[in-house]
Amino acid sequence: MSLAIIGGTGALDLFEVLHESHPGSRYGPSSAPVSRIRIGGDEAWFLPRHGRPHAIPPHAINYRANIDALRQLGVERVVAIHAVGGIDPNLNAGSMVVPDQLIDYTWGRSHTFSGSAEDSLEHIEFSEPFSGSIRRALLSAAQSAGIEVHDGGCYAVTQGPRLETAAEIARLAADGCTLVGMTAMPEAALAREAGMDYASLSVVANPAAGVSSEVISLEEIHRVLAESMLRVSALLRCVARDLV
Repeated sequence: MSLAIIGGTGALDLFEVLHESHPGSRYGPSSAPVSRIRIGGDEAWFLPRHGRPHAIPPHAINYRANIDALRQLGVERVVAIHAVGGIDPNLNAGSMVVPDQLIDYTWGRSHTFSGSAEDSLEHIEFSEPFSGSIRRALLSAAQSAGIEVHDGGCYAVTQGPRLETAAEIARLAADGCTLVGMTAMPEAALAREAGMDYASLSVVANPAAGVSSEVISLEEIHRVLAESMLRVSALLRCVARDLV
């Protein structure tokens, strides 16, 4: 089955790029060309959701065009790398989480392919947004590679691009959320509409607002993410190998 990785621009530097594809989409341009990458002894597709260079804010990403481009390339499984804040105080910076639930707090995003007379109306079943075989493959690969990941969690998807207030994080915690990020929706739902198996590999970049007494530093966030990418790369190589 064809595998794609959706992530930040920096993650592309972890892999050898073989060639680029420009499949196009009637929903508009994707964030960037889709790169064919070598991942260990295997190959996969890679799409930087914020563009190349990293410039597109979360609320302005053309999620429909991105997923449609992958669909045209025959992608059936997607691992989405997400940088998130940790609402659960037990999730330290650098922790990796494979969530099993989400709550969507975004607005104004083009969130479905069922948006015009040209598209069929799809009422997707979405009670378990990250329940497929690719999620199980992530967990299995982590265990076999000795890489620590947290199994389960609820991802709160906020609008961005600003970070949240401490009061907003307290509300999300009361709603049962353990992680907060800005890009899992509508990406996950569109992948489900497109018939793709989608899982999130969430990297905790910082404690969410109010969880720690420390002031959130963008420099520290970037440092943590850069250090975490080596473990992310190792895990993705194991996943690609196991899917063959």
